[in-house]
Amino acid sequence: MKKRLRTSVWARSLERSFAAMTRMATASGTRALIRTLKPVVRNHTPPPGAGAWISGVVVGTSGSRQFRLYRPPDVRLGERLPLMVMLHGCGQDANGFAASTRMNRIAMRERFLVLYPQQNKLANPQACWNWFDTDSGRADGEAALIMKAIDQVCLLQPVDRTRVAVAGLSAGASMAALLVTRHPGRFRAAVMHSGVPPGSAHSSLTALAAMKGRGARLQRSATPPTMSADWPPLLVIHGDADTVVSPLNGQAAAQIWADAAGAIATTARSVQRGKRYRMSVTDFKRKGRIAATLVAVDNLAHAWSGGAASTPFSDGRGPDASRMAWAFAARQFRY
Repeated sequence: MKKRLRTSVWARSLERSFAAMTRMATASGTRALIRTLKPVVRNHTPPPGAGAWISGVVVGTSGSRQFRLYRPPDVRLGERLPLMVMLHGCGQDANGFAASTRMNRIAMRERFLVLYPQQNKLANPQACWNWFDTDSGRADGEAALIMKAIDQVCLLQPVDRTRVAVAGLSAGASMAALLVTRHPGRFRAAVMHSGVPPGSAHSSLTALAAMKGRGARLQRSATPPTMSADWPPLLVIHGDADTVVSPLNGQAAAQIWADAAGAIATTARSVQRGKRYRMSVTDFKRKGRIAATLVAVDNLAHAWSGGAASTPFSDGRGPDASRMAWAFAARQFRY
Protein backbone atom coordinates (compact mmCIF):
# COMPACT_ATOMS: atom_id res chain seq x y z
CA MET A 1 0.00 0.00 0.00
CA LYS A 2 2.78 2.42 0.93
CA LYS A 3 4.64 1.51 -2.27
CA ARG A 4 1.57 2.29 -4.41
CA LEU A 5 1.11 5.56 -2.51
CA ARG A 6 4.74 6.57 -3.11
CA THR A 7 4.38 5.68 -6.83
CA SER A 8 1.21 7.74 -7.10
CA VAL A 9 2.86 10.74 -5.42
CA TRP A 10 5.87 10.41 -7.76
CA ALA A 11 3.62 10.21 -10.83
CA ARG A 12 1.68 13.33 -9.83
CA SER A 13 4.94 15.16 -9.14
CA LEU A 14 6.22 14.19 -12.59
CA GLU A 15 3.01 15.41 -14.21
CA ARG A 16 3.31 18.76 -12.40
CA SER A 17 6.93 19.06 -13.58
CA PHE A 18 5.95 18.43 -17.22
CA ALA A 19 3.13 20.98 -16.89
CA ALA A 20 5.54 23.56 -15.49
CA MET A 21 8.05 22.88 -18.30
CA THR A 22 5.29 23.31 -20.86
CA ARG A 23 4.23 26.66 -19.38
CA MET A 24 7.86 27.82 -19.29
CA ALA A 25 8.39 26.81 -22.93
CA THR A 26 5.25 28.69 -23.92
CA ALA A 27 6.26 31.77 -21.95
CA SER A 28 9.80 31.82 -23.38
CA GLY A 29 8.66 31.33 -26.96
CA THR A 30 7.36 28.03 -28.29
CA ARG A 31 8.01 29.17 -31.84
CA ALA A 32 11.76 29.09 -31.22
CA LEU A 33 11.47 25.51 -29.94
CA ILE A 34 9.47 24.48 -33.00
CA ARG A 35 12.03 26.08 -35.30
CA THR A 36 14.75 24.08 -33.54
CA LEU A 37 12.84 20.80 -33.86
CA LYS A 38 11.69 21.26 -37.46
CA PRO A 39 14.90 19.95 -39.12
CA VAL A 40 14.86 16.88 -36.86
CA VAL A 41 11.21 16.14 -37.66
CA ARG A 42 11.74 16.76 -41.38
CA ASN A 43 14.72 14.37 -41.52
CA HIS A 44 12.55 11.56 -40.15
CA THR A 45 9.32 12.36 -41.99
CA PRO A 46 8.83 10.42 -45.23
CA PRO A 47 8.07 12.47 -48.35
CA PRO A 48 4.36 12.68 -49.19
CA GLY A 49 2.78 10.15 -51.53
CA ALA A 50 2.11 6.45 -51.79
CA GLY A 51 4.87 3.87 -51.63
CA ALA A 52 7.48 2.77 -49.09
CA TRP A 53 10.22 5.00 -47.66
CA ILE A 54 12.87 2.57 -46.44
CA SER A 55 15.92 3.33 -44.26
CA GLY A 56 19.22 1.53 -44.62
CA VAL A 57 22.91 1.74 -43.80
CA VAL A 58 26.13 0.43 -45.31
CA VAL A 59 29.50 -0.05 -43.61
CA GLY A 60 32.93 -0.19 -45.19
CA THR A 61 36.58 0.72 -44.64
CA SER A 62 35.65 4.39 -45.08
CA GLY A 63 33.03 4.30 -42.34
CA SER A 64 29.28 4.06 -42.67
CA ARG A 65 26.60 5.90 -44.64
CA GLN A 66 22.85 5.93 -44.26
CA PHE A 67 20.50 5.85 -47.22
CA ARG A 68 16.81 6.07 -48.02
CA LEU A 69 15.02 4.06 -50.68
CA TYR A 70 11.73 4.87 -52.33
CA ARG A 71 9.76 1.84 -53.51
CA PRO A 72 6.56 2.42 -55.51
CA PRO A 73 3.35 0.73 -54.33
CA ASP A 74 1.97 -2.58 -55.58
CA VAL A 75 5.20 -4.19 -56.81
CA ARG A 76 4.20 -7.56 -58.21
CA LEU A 77 5.88 -10.84 -57.31
CA GLY A 78 8.78 -11.45 -59.69
CA GLU A 79 8.71 -7.92 -61.09
CA ARG A 80 12.07 -6.20 -61.63
CA LEU A 81 12.16 -2.39 -61.70
CA PRO A 82 14.78 0.15 -62.82
CA LEU A 83 16.81 1.97 -60.16
CA MET A 84 17.67 5.68 -60.12
CA VAL A 85 20.45 6.65 -57.70
CA MET A 86 20.14 10.28 -56.50
CA LEU A 87 23.14 12.01 -54.89
CA HIS A 88 22.35 15.20 -52.98
CA GLY A 89 24.39 18.38 -52.93
CA CYS A 90 26.06 20.25 -50.07
CA GLY A 91 23.76 21.28 -47.25
CA GLN A 92 21.23 18.60 -48.16
CA ASP A 93 20.28 15.13 -46.99
CA ALA A 94 18.26 12.28 -48.46
CA ASN A 95 14.89 13.58 -47.29
CA GLY A 96 15.58 17.11 -48.40
CA PHE A 97 16.79 16.03 -51.83
CA ALA A 98 13.75 13.82 -52.34
CA ALA A 99 11.47 16.73 -51.39
CA SER A 100 13.33 19.17 -53.62
CA THR A 101 13.51 17.02 -56.75
CA ARG A 102 10.13 15.28 -56.30
CA MET A 103 11.66 12.29 -58.06
CA ASN A 104 9.48 9.93 -56.02
CA ARG A 105 6.36 11.24 -57.78
CA ILE A 106 7.85 10.32 -61.14
CA ALA A 107 8.99 6.95 -59.76
CA MET A 108 5.47 6.18 -58.56
CA ARG A 109 4.01 6.98 -61.97
CA GLU A 110 6.72 5.36 -64.13
CA ARG A 111 7.43 2.50 -61.70
CA PHE A 112 11.06 2.57 -60.67
CA LEU A 113 12.95 2.63 -57.38
CA VAL A 114 14.96 5.61 -56.14
CA LEU A 115 18.01 5.30 -53.90
CA TYR A 116 19.19 8.34 -51.92
CA PRO A 117 22.62 7.76 -50.32
CA GLN A 118 23.34 10.30 -47.58
CA GLN A 119 26.67 11.87 -46.71
CA ASN A 120 27.81 11.77 -43.09
CA LYS A 121 28.60 15.17 -41.54
CA LEU A 122 31.54 13.58 -39.75
CA ALA A 123 33.02 13.02 -43.21
CA ASN A 124 32.18 16.55 -44.37
CA PRO A 125 30.69 19.23 -42.07
CA GLN A 126 28.66 20.70 -44.98
CA ALA A 127 27.40 17.24 -45.98
CA CYS A 128 29.24 17.51 -49.32
CA TRP A 129 30.40 14.35 -51.04
CA ASN A 130 34.21 14.47 -51.14
CA TRP A 131 34.36 13.97 -54.94
CA PHE A 132 37.57 16.00 -55.20
CA ASP A 133 39.71 14.20 -52.63
CA THR A 134 41.27 11.59 -54.89
CA ASP A 135 44.84 12.07 -53.60
CA SER A 136 43.92 10.95 -50.08
CA GLY A 137 41.60 8.20 -51.29
CA ARG A 138 38.53 9.66 -49.55
CA ALA A 139 36.72 10.14 -52.86
CA ASP A 140 37.14 6.51 -53.87
CA GLY A 141 36.24 5.36 -50.36
CA GLU A 142 32.93 7.21 -50.50
CA ALA A 143 32.30 5.93 -54.03
CA ALA A 144 32.83 2.40 -52.71
CA LEU A 145 30.24 2.99 -49.95
CA ILE A 146 27.70 4.24 -52.49
CA MET A 147 28.34 1.14 -54.60
CA LYS A 148 27.77 -0.97 -51.48
CA ALA A 149 24.41 0.74 -51.00
CA ILE A 150 23.51 -0.02 -54.62
CA ASP A 151 24.58 -3.65 -54.18
CA GLN A 152 22.53 -3.99 -51.00
CA VAL A 153 19.42 -2.57 -52.64
CA CYS A 154 19.89 -4.76 -55.72
CA LEU A 155 20.15 -7.82 -53.44
CA LEU A 156 17.19 -7.08 -51.17
CA GLN A 157 14.81 -5.22 -53.48
CA PRO A 158 13.21 -6.02 -56.88
CA VAL A 159 15.85 -4.22 -58.95
CA ASP A 160 16.69 -4.90 -62.58
CA ARG A 161 20.49 -4.68 -62.41
CA THR A 162 20.67 -3.94 -66.14
CA ARG A 163 18.68 -0.72 -65.69
CA VAL A 164 20.52 1.44 -63.17
CA ALA A 165 21.18 5.17 -63.61
CA VAL A 166 22.79 7.78 -61.36
CA ALA A 167 22.08 11.50 -61.02
CA GLY A 168 23.36 14.21 -58.71
CA LEU A 169 23.36 17.90 -57.89
CA SER A 170 26.54 19.94 -57.36
CA ALA A 171 28.91 17.80 -55.22
CA GLY A 172 26.50 14.92 -55.86
CA ALA A 173 26.82 15.47 -59.60
CA SER A 174 30.61 15.36 -59.36
CA MET A 175 30.40 12.17 -57.31
CA ALA A 176 28.00 10.68 -59.87
CA ALA A 177 30.56 11.35 -62.59
CA LEU A 178 33.29 9.76 -60.49
CA LEU A 179 31.12 6.68 -59.93
CA VAL A 180 30.50 6.04 -63.60
CA THR A 181 34.15 6.55 -64.54
CA ARG A 182 35.16 4.04 -61.85
CA HIS A 183 32.32 1.57 -62.53
CA PRO A 184 31.07 2.23 -66.08
CA GLY A 185 29.59 -1.23 -66.53
CA ARG A 186 27.20 -0.77 -63.62
CA PHE A 187 25.28 2.20 -65.03
CA ARG A 188 23.27 2.75 -68.20
CA ALA A 189 23.03 6.53 -67.83
CA ALA A 190 24.41 9.41 -65.78
CA VAL A 191 23.06 12.88 -65.03
CA MET A 192 25.18 15.79 -63.81
CA HIS A 193 23.29 18.84 -62.56
CA SER A 194 25.58 21.82 -61.79
CA GLY A 195 28.64 19.67 -61.17
CA VAL A 196 32.36 19.48 -61.93
CA PRO A 197 33.71 16.90 -64.41
CA PRO A 198 36.06 14.15 -63.24
CA GLY A 199 39.77 14.90 -63.25
CA SER A 200 39.28 18.62 -62.54
CA ALA A 201 40.44 18.44 -58.91
CA HIS A 202 42.41 16.09 -56.69
CA SER A 203 42.28 17.81 -53.28
CA SER A 204 40.31 20.40 -51.32
CA LEU A 205 42.74 23.09 -52.44
CA THR A 206 42.16 22.39 -56.14
CA ALA A 207 38.39 21.88 -55.74
CA LEU A 208 37.61 25.58 -55.34
CA ALA A 209 39.56 26.45 -58.47
CA ALA A 210 37.77 23.68 -60.35
CA MET A 211 34.37 24.99 -59.26
CA LYS A 212 35.29 28.39 -60.70
CA GLY A 213 35.97 26.75 -64.03
CA ARG A 214 39.77 26.67 -64.03
CA GLY A 215 39.81 22.90 -64.05
CA ALA A 216 37.39 22.94 -66.98
CA ARG A 217 39.80 25.10 -68.97
CA LEU A 218 42.59 22.63 -68.28
CA GLN A 219 40.34 19.75 -69.31
CA ARG A 220 39.89 21.34 -72.74
CA SER A 221 43.62 21.53 -73.33
CA ALA A 222 44.55 18.12 -71.95
CA THR A 223 42.82 14.79 -72.38
CA PRO A 224 41.83 13.30 -68.99
CA PRO A 225 43.71 10.03 -68.42
CA THR A 226 40.56 8.22 -67.33
CA MET A 227 38.61 8.77 -70.56
CA SER A 228 36.90 5.67 -71.88
CA ALA A 229 34.48 4.84 -74.65
CA ASP A 230 32.72 2.52 -72.17
CA TRP A 231 31.25 5.37 -70.17
CA PRO A 232 27.42 5.43 -70.20
CA PRO A 233 25.67 8.36 -71.92
CA LEU A 234 25.67 11.59 -69.93
CA LEU A 235 23.05 14.31 -69.50
CA VAL A 236 24.46 17.63 -68.25
CA ILE A 237 22.14 20.33 -66.85
CA HIS A 238 23.69 23.64 -65.84
CA GLY A 239 22.37 27.16 -65.26
CA ASP A 240 24.08 30.03 -67.00
CA ALA A 241 23.62 32.19 -63.85
CA ASP A 242 25.43 29.72 -61.58
CA THR A 243 28.06 31.59 -59.55
CA VAL A 244 28.92 28.62 -57.29
CA VAL A 245 29.96 26.15 -59.99
CA SER A 246 30.91 27.81 -63.26
CA PRO A 247 28.88 26.81 -66.34
CA LEU A 248 32.25 26.11 -67.99
CA ASN A 249 32.22 22.86 -66.02
CA GLY A 250 29.00 21.72 -67.65
CA GLN A 251 30.38 22.43 -71.09
CA ALA A 252 33.61 20.63 -70.26
CA ALA A 253 31.82 17.55 -68.91
CA ALA A 254 29.73 17.14 -72.07
CA GLN A 255 32.80 17.62 -74.25
CA ILE A 256 34.86 15.08 -72.29
CA TRP A 257 32.11 12.46 -72.73
CA ALA A 258 31.79 13.31 -76.42
CA ASP A 259 35.54 13.03 -76.98
CA ALA A 260 35.64 9.68 -75.19
CA ALA A 261 32.96 8.31 -77.52
CA GLY A 262 34.17 10.07 -80.65
CA ALA A 263 30.88 11.96 -80.85
CA ILE A 264 30.18 15.20 -82.69
CA ALA A 265 28.02 18.09 -81.49
CA THR A 266 24.77 18.69 -83.35
CA THR A 267 23.19 22.10 -83.82
CA ALA A 268 21.93 23.52 -80.55
CA ARG A 269 18.16 23.93 -80.31
CA SER A 270 16.26 26.40 -78.14
CA VAL A 271 13.43 24.99 -76.01
CA GLN A 272 11.00 26.78 -73.70
CA ARG A 273 7.96 25.24 -72.03
CA GLY A 274 5.34 27.75 -70.95
CA LYS A 275 6.79 30.43 -68.69
CA ARG A 276 9.71 28.34 -67.51
CA TYR A 277 13.29 29.39 -68.24
CA ARG A 278 14.47 28.85 -71.79
CA MET A 279 17.10 26.17 -72.35
CA SER A 280 19.61 25.49 -75.10
CA VAL A 281 19.99 21.76 -75.83
CA THR A 282 22.99 20.29 -77.64
CA ASP A 283 23.30 16.57 -78.42
CA PHE A 284 26.66 14.92 -79.05
CA LYS A 285 26.16 11.92 -81.30
CA ARG A 286 28.13 9.09 -82.84
CA LYS A 287 26.46 6.92 -85.47
CA GLY A 288 23.05 8.21 -84.45
CA ARG A 289 23.52 7.40 -80.77
CA ILE A 290 23.73 10.08 -78.09
CA ALA A 291 26.94 10.07 -76.05
CA ALA A 292 26.14 13.27 -74.18
CA THR A 293 23.50 15.98 -74.02
CA LEU A 294 24.17 19.47 -72.68
CA VAL A 295 21.23 21.49 -71.37
CA ALA A 296 22.18 25.11 -70.62
CA VAL A 297 19.36 26.84 -68.73
CA ASP A 298 18.92 30.61 -68.94
CA ASN A 299 18.73 32.53 -65.63
CA LEU A 300 19.17 29.40 -63.51
CA ALA A 301 21.54 29.77 -60.55
CA HIS A 302 22.95 26.96 -58.39
CA ALA A 303 19.70 25.07 -57.85
CA TRP A 304 17.79 22.01 -59.02
CA SER A 305 15.89 23.15 -62.10
CA GLY A 306 12.13 22.81 -61.73
CA GLY A 307 12.39 21.66 -58.13
CA ALA A 308 9.93 22.35 -55.33
CA ALA A 309 9.95 26.11 -54.84
CA SER A 310 9.51 25.84 -51.06
CA THR A 311 12.73 23.86 -50.55
CA PRO A 312 16.37 25.03 -50.49
CA PHE A 313 18.55 24.60 -53.58
CA SER A 314 15.51 24.51 -55.88
CA ASP A 315 14.18 26.82 -58.56
CA GLY A 316 10.63 26.03 -59.60
CA ARG A 317 10.86 28.41 -62.57
CA GLY A 318 13.32 26.21 -64.41
CA PRO A 319 12.52 23.30 -66.75
CA ASP A 320 11.85 20.09 -64.83
CA ALA A 321 15.26 18.45 -64.35
CA SER A 322 13.73 15.36 -62.71
CA ARG A 323 11.56 14.66 -65.74
CA MET A 324 14.53 15.23 -68.05
CA ALA A 325 16.74 12.93 -65.98
CA TRP A 326 14.23 10.09 -66.01
CA ALA A 327 13.40 10.52 -69.72
CA PHE A 328 17.11 10.43 -70.56
CA ALA A 329 17.71 7.31 -68.45
CA ALA A 330 14.60 5.56 -69.80
CA ARG A 331 15.85 6.04 -73.38
CA GLN A 332 19.14 4.35 -72.51
CA PHE A 333 17.31 1.48 -70.80
CA ARG A 334 15.56 0.67 -74.07
CA TYR A 335 18.81 0.03 -75.94
